[in-house]
Amino acid sequence: QVPLVESGGGLVQAGGSLRLSCATSGRTFSRYGMGWFRQAPGKEREFVAAITRSGSSTYYADSVKDRFTISRDNAKNTVYLQMNSLKPEDTAVYYCAAANLFTVLESGYDYWGQGTQVTVSS
Repeated sequence: QVPLVESGGGLVQAGGSLRLSCATSGRTFSRYGMGWFRQAPGKEREFVAAITRSGSSTYYADSVKDRFTISRDNAKNTVYLQMNSLKPEDTAVYYCAAANLFTVLESGYDYWGQGTQVTVSS
């Protein structure tokens, strides 16, 4: 098991920034590719960003490219999502997830956090 706990969500005005964190107490964090997903009200969960085990490669959904940055600190067992230039359409519950490979597919992730709410007001 890889317990994942997200934090850093909240209410922000359009154009603002937030940094989400996802921490785990597991000792095997560096073995997993990590991803962020989000689910807006009435919509299906969608991919946001992913990062390889070492952090050397990242991938983003087109909707967040150049605004969001995923990073990780394996010494702290934590993955981050820096979100800049936030838009009302970024409002969603954000989830972090761990996978045994580098993937953008939701089905490829084995472990999920409980999610953190991000609300962007116009």
